[in-house]
Amino acid sequence: MIVVPVCFALIFLLLLSALGSARDALLVFSAVPLALTGGVAALWLRDMTFSVSAAVGFIALSGVAVLNGLVMLSFMRQLIQQGATRNDAIRVGALTRLRPVVITALVASLGFVPMALATGTGAEIQKPLATVVIGGLISATVLTLFVLPALYACFAGESRPKHDFGIAATSLTSAGNGVRQ
Repeated sequence: MIVVPVCFALIFLLLLSALGSARDALLVFSAVPLALTGGVAALWLRDMTFSVSAAVGFIALSGVAVLNGLVMLSFMRQLIQQGATRNDAIRVGALTRLRPVVITALVASLGFVPMALATGTGAEIQKPLATVVIGGLISATVLTLFVLPALYACFAGESRPKHDFGIAATSLTSAGNGVRQ
């Protein structure tokens, strides 16, 4: 009741200091509720109760979910600073960061599969933790890939590029990333 909310508050404060904007920190932090929903659903599907190890799983899950959101949002902001329009930055950012987000979630999920299927000594502690992480990463990945770009399109203000690096928005969408215009 104390540790998990304190961890969430610390995660938000770290996001706020890293992004420098409460709006952007909230956008990235929006991955946490859907991740938590996926973790709760996974516990329910496996007929497990909430425990201390499940709470630890929720904390770990929140870190990975926020990391994936931060990767995507930071890249979108970088594209905007380089001169891309907001919509181009959202489209290119979502497509370009698809692979890193999926790979991060997949590696973390697959790493917890042996714990989720464990039957030996300590399995009663390992299973809830792994179940929460796997279920939550599935839902958090969907949020990061589809909902975060939509939220950014709705709530990010019209931002002007801070620096002109001489990179046109068209070169961002066509050079080296496999995205067709």
